[in-house]
Parts: sequence; structure tokens; C-alpha cells
Amino acid sequence: MPANNIEQLKEFHWMLDMLQNIDVGLIVLNRENEVQVWNSFMENHSGINTNKAKDINLFKLFPDIPADWFQHKVESVFQLKTRAFSIWEQRPYIFRFKNYRPITGTAEYMYQNISVFPITSTKGEVDNICIIVYDVTDIATGSKALEAANQQLEYLSRTDRLTGLNNRGYWQERQEQEFARFQRYKRPSTLLIFDIDHFKKVNDTYGHQAGDEVIRKCASTLLGNARDIDVCGRYGGEEFVVLLENTNSDGALIFAERLRQSIEALVVPHTQHRIKFTVSLGLCQLDENVKSPQHWLELADQGLYQSKENGRNQTNLIVASK
Repeated sequence: MPANNIEQLKEFHWMLDMLQNIDVGLIVLNRENEVQVWNSFMENHSGINTNKAKDINLFKLFPDIPADWFQHKVESVFQLKTRAFSIWEQRPYIFRFKNYRPITGTAEYMYQNISVFPITSTKGEVDNICIIVYDVTDIATGSKALEAANQQLEYLSRTDRLTGLNNRGYWQERQEQEFARFQRYKRPSTLLIFDIDHFKKVNDTYGHQAGDEVIRKCASTLLGNARDIDVCGRYGGEEFVVLLENTNSDGALIFAERLRQSIEALVVPHTQHRIKFTVSLGLCQLDENVKSPQHWLELADQGLYQSKENGRNQTNLIVASK
């Protein structure tokens, strides 16, 4: 055998050995999606050796691959002779491989990035495509952990620690957004503000721990009565606010009375005591006569003041004057 042929044969075997042992999956498919090459990465993670995979349709080996999506992806490679990609953010995995990496053991399956590129013959035709499978589990789980941490930090930054309600800063931000939306869309929204009647007496009689429990119970009752779209917040001390989006004053009065009655029915046990309490509420529907978010809050607060002056444990609505 000529020396140059021997060198070419050595190079071929060297390339084949490299492709078998690289730490990425390598698959070659023909136009019928039949496996032509199946490297050791694919063997190890699928449990299917090369002899059993050869000339078998990929969808038979992996029936849970989304066939329509995958066929569209590879057909573009055959037709356009260009590469195609799939990243884990779009589709966590193509091949359902278990994750055995100890560092990222929280992930049940291997996250994967996929590259698909054409294999061009000497005639310039694409009869086969090559699929490269990258294990990106470490990157994906790290990114997800960072995202979860950021979400938790965002939640903590806008949450009142005692009650779990939105804190004053975040709630005011949402109120300003709703006021701005009203200027454009004119959709009804109503602001509700309420506080606990004679709260100082609760603290003086039963202690601050009992007062904290009364506040927590009041907050949980508020959340139990509110809709998902309602923005509930602790304004300060024993004072609470609710932004009732897409709600006019009639609907807001129904909500306020239901909330007031629910709180009046509460009993908060503390040591040997059973604490009962009530709340007073004020309302204001946003309309053209409300000049600013602060003015809106002041009007609702006037309703609260009126409820206090009239004997407490009631709701009063204030309408902005022209």
C-alpha cells in the first residue's frame, strides 16, 4: 500500500476515534431519518449501542421527540444547506436523557443545546445531516438558580415582612401606574383604604405580639377576599390599602362590606384571650376630577376619616368634586 494511503487511513481512524470519544453527542441521519453514525456519548446516555441504532429511524428509537418540530428543523437543513439550532431555553432537551451529574443533581433530565448541519457530498448534494448534542445542564441549572434567586430578591424587595402584603413603596408604584393608565384608557378603578379600630388599645391591653397577630390575621383575611388582580398592601402600622382594578364604586362597596364583615367575625386567640376587632374603610373611584395619585389617596382617606367620625366599623365612599 502506498505511503500516502497508509497516512490517510491512519488519519481516518484517528478522526473516527475522536468522534467516538468526544464529550458531545454525534448523530448522522439520512433523509429517511435513519441513523448512520451514533457515537459513544449517545450510547452511554441512551443505553442503545451503535449496532442496534444503525439504520434505525430516530423516531423509533426516541418516540417522544416532537416529530413535526424536528422534521421542520432538519428539512430546512436539507433544503437550504444551512445550519439549524435548538437551545435549552426554547426546548430543555430533545433526547430524554437522565441527568447523572452530581453537581447538578437537582435536574431530572439533561439540558441540551442542539446543532444540526448539512453533510455535503462531492456532488454538492445534502444526503445526510449531522446532529451535535451538547450537555448544558450545569449552565441551565445555574441560570435557573440565579433566576429563582433574583425572583426571590424581587419578591422580598416589594413585600411587607410581617403580613406578606405588598409594601408601601411597591404599592404606591402600582397606584401611579394605574392612575397613568386611566389617563389613557378611562377604565374604572377604585382605591380602598382601611385601618383597625382602636388598635392602640389592642397593643396596650394584650401586648405587641398580640397586635402583630391581629395585623397578620387582618392581612390574610384581606387576601382571602381579594381577587388575583387586586393589589393589596400594608400602608403602615395598622393601615391597609387595596387597589381594585377594573372596579367601579358599586363593586368596590360590595367588596368593602364583605371584607368588613369577614374581619368583624374574626376571633384571634392569644394566650388565654380571644381578641375581636373591627375595621373602618374609605373608598374613592378614580375619575376625571382626581388630579393626581396623591389626591386619589387623600380622597379615599377622607372616606376612612368619615367612617371613624361616624362611629367606626363602616365604609364611606368619597366622590371627587369638580
